[in-house]
Formats: sequence, C-alpha cells, structure tokens
Amino acid sequence: MKKLIGSLALVAALAAPAALAGEGENCHDKASTAARSEVSKLGVAELAKLRQDPAKKTHVVDANTADFRAKNGVIPGAILLTSSARYDAAKELPAAKAEKLVFYCANQKCGASHQAAARAMEAGYTDVSVLPVGLTGWKDAGQKVASLPQS
Repeated sequence: MKKLIGSLALVAALAAPAALAGEGENCHDKASTAARSEVSKLGVAELAKLRQDPAKKTHVVDANTADFRAKNGVIPGAILLTSSARYDAAKELPAAKAEKLVFYCANQKCGASHQAAARAMEAGYTDVSVLPVGLTGWKDAGQKVASLPQS
C-alpha cells in the first residue's frame, strides 16, 4: 500500500509541471479550476456592445502583467491591475460594487482574469464577468487596442 501511495505521489508531482506548461507564457498567475467555473463569461461582441451602452456602466479590467501590456497593448479605457492575485480591490476597482466588471488577460489559456474576477467577488462585487479569449481574442475580432506610453 505504501508503495502504491508513493507511486501515485510521484506521478502527481511529475504531471503538475506538464499541466501548467499549456497555460501560456504571458500568464503570471494561474487561476484555480473553481475560479474559472464560478465567473460568468462574455464574448467579444457582447463586451463591445456593453461598452457602447451609456445606460450600463461597464468597467473593463486588465489582469495582464506590465510587460505583456507594453508588448501587446490594452483594451482602451481598461483599469490596469497591479497584480491579478494581490491587487487591492478597494483602491483599484470602482467604489460602486454593483457596477459591471469584465476582466481579461492574455488568452483562453491564461487564468489571470479568472483569478482577478474571483478576488473581486470575494471583495463583494456582484456583477463580475470575464472575457475568456482575452486581449488576443479581442484583437483577432478586429477590436481596437491602445498602446501604453513607453516609460
């Protein structure tokens, strides 16, 4: 029995890095499977429509790293988080917890947006979604991207 348990632990330890390898090089913080399943998802067309609706205040929130943003840009007007896992919701997100928040990161393999969205829900935000295709999907759909000023 001990031999079987030891073998299973070894298999699990060897499998973990392989599972993370597919997440994408720009994804600095991996989201748990639970966080991915709890948050509602929006498509590019839905987010573009929400952004044009003056009756519905929608905040787009970028959970990417500064390096990724510098290379790839951001969705215009996005709130830029300091970290997907450790940002201060009280300082970095809108005060009104009922306003719509839509988080994005690099792409579908990245979990940073899910992690950041879960953190917002833990902080009491009630209308939280993610754009699973991330900035890559946004760009692929022909939507505009803003470049950040070089520092």
